[in-house]
Amino acid sequence: MANEHNNEHSKVRIYTDGACQGNPGPGGWGAVLLWREEERRMQGGEEDSTNNRMELMAAIKALEALKRPCEVELHSDSAYLINAFNLGWVKKWQRNGWRTSKKTQVENQALWERLIAMAAVHQISWKKVKGHSGDAFNHICDTMAVEEAAKFNHGL
Repeated sequence: MANEHNNEHSKVRIYTDGACQGNPGPGGWGAVLLWREEERRMQGGEEDSTNNRMELMAAIKALEALKRPCEVELHSDSAYLINAFNLGWVKKWQRNGWRTSKKTQVENQALWERLIAMAAVHQISWKKVKGHSGDAFNHICDTMAVEEAAKFNHGL
């Protein structure tokens, strides 16, 4: 999206959401990228996933879509995602060999590693959005995520 060299043009707002029908179960994710006057919507899903995996995939796919390093404001209703960065969980997990404070293996390690790699490319501020609270872009992402998860129901 952002391919101009002026820093003013490298500011991107991203909204993400994940959904799962059952947990685990069919999952979907949605993302909206906003740059200047442009809006790009992305969505995808997996037949067998979890809500947390889909929350992470939404952020990963949105960040991977950026064509150059950007100043990103990433909005999500996932406390799991936002707190992992804002409260330093990711750094603690890495220091502890991908173990939680309870000494259990961190779930979704491969996805976290992908996200950490993307976060190293961009300057990201992680913003918590209250889910289902009337935020238009959060609602769009939620709708896309639910649509994607429903594609795997195979008529059930």
